[in-house]
Amino acid sequence: MAAAAGVVAAVVLALAAVAASASAAAAGGATYEVRWEVGYMTVAPLGVSQKVIAINNQFPGPLLNVTTNWNARVNVQNNLDEPLLLTWDGIQMRMNSWQDGVTGTNCPIPPGWNWTYQFQLKDQIGSFFYFPSLGLQRTAGGYGPVTVNNRAVVPVPFDQPDGDITLFIGDWYTKSHTELRGMLDDGKDLGIPDGILINAKGPYRYDTTLVPEGLQYEIVGVEPGKTYRFRVHNVGTSTSLNFRIQNHNMLLVEAEGTYTNQQNYSNLDIHVGQSYSFLVTMDQNASTDYYIVASPRFVSSEARWHDVNGVAILQYSNSKGSASGPLPDAPNDFYDKYYSVNQARSIRMNTSSGAARPNPQGSFRYGSINITQTFVLKNESPLRIDGKRRRTINRVSYSPPETPLRLADLHNLTGVYKTDFPTMPSDAPARSSSSVLNASYKGFLEIVFQNNETDVQTYHLDGYSFFVVGMDYGEWTPNSRGSYNRWDAVFRSTTQVFPGGWTAVLVSLDNVGIWNLRAEKLDNWYNGQEVYVKVADPLGYNVTEMIAPDNTLYCGRLEDLQKPQIHPISDRSSGHALARWSTRLLTAVSLIVTAVICS
Repeated sequence: MAAAAGVVAAVVLALAAVAASASAAAAGGATYEVRWEVGYMTVAPLGVSQKVIAINNQFPGPLLNVTTNWNARVNVQNNLDEPLLLTWDGIQMRMNSWQDGVTGTNCPIPPGWNWTYQFQLKDQIGSFFYFPSLGLQRTAGGYGPVTVNNRAVVPVPFDQPDGDITLFIGDWYTKSHTELRGMLDDGKDLGIPDGILINAKGPYRYDTTLVPEGLQYEIVGVEPGKTYRFRVHNVGTSTSLNFRIQNHNMLLVEAEGTYTNQQNYSNLDIHVGQSYSFLVTMDQNASTDYYIVASPRFVSSEARWHDVNGVAILQYSNSKGSASGPLPDAPNDFYDKYYSVNQARSIRMNTSSGAARPNPQGSFRYGSINITQTFVLKNESPLRIDGKRRRTINRVSYSPPETPLRLADLHNLTGVYKTDFPTMPSDAPARSSSSVLNASYKGFLEIVFQNNETDVQTYHLDGYSFFVVGMDYGEWTPNSRGSYNRWDAVFRSTTQVFPGGWTAVLVSLDNVGIWNLRAEKLDNWYNGQEVYVKVADPLGYNVTEMIAPDNTLYCGRLEDLQKPQIHPISDRSSGHALARWSTRLLTAVSLIVTAVICS
């Protein structure tokens, strides 16, 4: 009996070694695995039933809750009736643009198919979000939060909050995303949105003449005296929003992965695609509930805009009554057009705090690095190109080729795209083109966004964060560099550009790949206001960049390489399968050992 037990125990130890080895090889560190089913569900946030894009029957989608340097494996089943890509706003995909989820790097997941995103949250912390990147799908939902927590060895520069609350704010249309696409294809504007949602819910009935009965609204329950971290994301279509919580100060602590200087705001403008987190202390007397408001900014004076507000409720556990009365006032730029500019300039990096690493955020002395390359990128009013109403950057409207740019490079295809995108504005005839910007690896890039339109623009760069060193009204000139913040500029991935103004950012080009630079306003993006920035290692492929994943999807000129997906429900690597098999076998043999010993 003892000999038998000894043999079995030896087997157990051997299997334990196999399981541990397989797990380590498969994971390369902590791994967060999820499976997401992306499909439609019917809701009526503004009282009109409509199909929205949900993930695991959730709208907004589930939280991806990870820690710095973890690996994420997100297995996506596309149950929509059209192709799908998910992109990860602010997640840098270090040396791994294969996972970026935009048309320049990925073939879409066909309807009914399954694909697994695999990426590392390398050297990042903060509040981000994911969303579907194709064909205005985000106007139908499909978005959700990504929270990247600090490692235990890196202290957070504030006390642990008593709770963590995510709020998605954004303008909303009751038309479907396919109807909105049709409007843009016909050369029409989308017009004033039907409402503003907070966490995919309509407004609280703050005004009985404006808000119909029966709408479901968001209630944020809190305890008196406690402090909560609010992570707020503008995931709307095109509207800048002013966010505020009635009678409560909001202590700004983080912006898209950078800890900020901590200062209180009574309200903050959050532009499309931007994310912030605040600490809010429940220090009021709870005589009533309080309004949480997201209202439109930088819009026309048309009266109907004043009827469009997102309103949720902050409810203390000891609240004595419902919220009532007028909403708290928003700023008014008719009296001070610099209010929002100065507010944006006041958001600065906390230079003494660590973030993803223990060393202070300010230890990278970006202000002393020589600029090696400058792009001045100007947008203007819609232009007619080949009979179509299009949006442009430097008078080029991006036209995505059928073959993703990065795959074309990998397979040495020619003629898929050009590298003739102008780095400076000109009066050249407007054109549509699959054209990219070449940027020098290990260079230090200055990008100036010049907005010659009458509304706010927001721009986002995948693969990177940038230092927002300057912004103002008027035309940028080289002399504008004298006003740059060269010490504690906020380091983020999405920035606003004010009407008739400019914004300058600095980027350290240390991430090889092809990266999407886009207007975050979905209608402008759809109409061509984007470009790809190619950052290639001169030493060649697979020197600093990760190799293309085994599960790469193929399309366009490479579609013959695509194998049929016979078993779309599983895309596990052999290492993960071996780890799970070994662990299960280990468990079974352990039970045998226990039975033998006990008998």
